[in-house]
Amino acid sequence: MIIPHPLLGPRDASEFTYLGDASLLLRPDAPVGDPTTQTMTAFHDYIHLRDNPHGVHRELWFHEQGDRSWLVVTRHVSSHEILSVELASEAKKPRKNTSKANVKTKPQKGGKR
Repeated sequence: MIIPHPLLGPRDASEFTYLGDASLLLRPDAPVGDPTTQTMTAFHDYIHLRDNPHGVHRELWFHEQGDRSWLVVTRHVSSHEILSVELASEAKKPRKNTSKANVKTKPQKGGKR
């Protein structure tokens, strides 16, 4: 499998180490002091529970034999088709909603909206 590294170009998958689901980037805070049941449950689920998805999946890969960068690879787990690759530091940043609502508005008087 060839992974199109965003900085270095196409690289063989043998240069990388697979590290699991990219949702691991969204780690909950560890319980400290007198933890509540909710924080304990969230941390337990993060540590011990993993999905085994079929289809498109976002994965975390480490470029161990290269520039040692962390990547988020979106791929189809059955066909191994890679749909997108981005640096994990970029994937973790909040995304701006660039989609525009499909709302029809009535024109204002004067012909301008």
